[in-house]
Parts: sequence; C-alpha cells; structure tokens
Amino acid sequence: MTSMHANADQSELQKFSDLAHAWWDPQGELKSLHDINPLRLGWIQRFAPLHGRDVLDVGCGGGILTHAMAAAGARALGVDLASKSLKIAKLHALESGGRWEEQYREISVEGLADECPASFDAVTCMEMLEHVPDPASVVAACARLVKPGGWVFFSTINRNWKSLTQAIIGAEYVLGLVPKGTHEYAKLIRPSELAEVCRANGLHLRASEGLTYNPLTQRYFLTPSLDVNYMLATQRLEGV
Repeated sequence: MTSMHANADQSELQKFSDLAHAWWDPQGELKSLHDINPLRLGWIQRFAPLHGRDVLDVGCGGGILTHAMAAAGARALGVDLASKSLKIAKLHALESGGRWEEQYREISVEGLADECPASFDAVTCMEMLEHVPDPASVVAACARLVKPGGWVFFSTINRNWKSLTQAIIGAEYVLGLVPKGTHEYAKLIRPSELAEVCRANGLHLRASEGLTYNPLTQRYFLTPSLDVNYMLATQRLEGV
C-alpha cells in the first residue's frame, strides 16, 4: 500500500489542515494536546528511553510530540498526510534553530513500512487511530516499522457511554477542550479491540494507562482507568 492517501479519510485530513494555524498556540484550539504532551512523553520514556534512539511519530500533525521526543535526545521522524500541518511542523523545527534531530515527511505509515521496515527503536501513534478508515492497517504498519524488541505506543479513545458523554459531548460541546466534530463515536476503539489487533501483529501488550481531565483544576493526569482516553505500551516480540 504505497499510495499517499491509501488509508486516509479526506474529510479528516481537511479537518486537521484547517487547524494548522493552531498547532503551536498553547492556549488555542489544540491546547489539550499541549497539556497532555508532558504526560505522554514521560510515560513513553518509562519504557523506551529516547536519548540516542531512532523514533517515529505516526500521524504527527504539527509535530508537538515529535519535537518533544527530539528535544529529549531522539532522532525523530514525524509522518502525516495533512500537508498544512506538516508545513507548520517543519516551520517550527526551523524556528527552533535546528537544535534537535527532527524531520518530517508526507507519507502514509504503510508506505513507510514498505520503504524501511524494522528501522525504529520506538514508534508512537497517538490520537490518530480513531481518524483513519482502517486502524488495523496502521497497527500492522507500526509493527513492521519497529525493530525486534522495540516499543510501539498507541493512544486513542474507548467506545462506551462514558467516552461519548465525556470525550465528545463534554470535551467538544460543553468544555470546548477540542474543536467540535473532532471525534465520531462509531470510530472509537475499545482497548480489548486494539490489544487484539496488536497481538495479531506480534506486538505484546506490556502496560496500559488512562488519561483524564479535572474540569475544576483544569489539569490532565494519568489514571489506571481506561474508560475514556487511554494509552497502550506494546513491544515487538523478538523473531517476529
């Protein structure tokens, strides 16, 4: 699958391209991504220290996580199919003075897996699976891209009544934490479903963690509950 738009919903790409101006505004429409970034970066580094490692950020958008991993000492590559978002990511890297090793490419994760399999010590795919037509294809490509023994990290949103009320109705329409229409309930993924796809592609589930928001303190924190937003840490089995 090498077509640049092989596993992409054009309306989703347009949605995030329209938000390109907001990627690096920590108080703007994508403020929540800036708020959770230190949490997810710290969680990733519990399992996969980034300094001196080759890492891939799938669905990197404007490069918030990619840049943070590069600043932590990784050789970081971010890939996405939203052209405007990638331009913002590249511009931000230039404005940072090239102090860190970060690069960006407009290519599908499936196409990259065909091009350079088993090339990365760690792969991240955060807040992306719920926006593509075939999430299993993305998981399979991530598994192909990581080196044996390497780590693949996913984050997405559970599919249940609680996620509907909190992640969509609450976050989008009541609190305004993310733009309205960001998520579609039918595209959300249960942890058991994602874990099953990971196992089918040789990724062993090592840990899981939830992310939750306290509207009183206006802060995010990690939680054992996977009811709404959650992350999975998986490791590619040796010899797979």
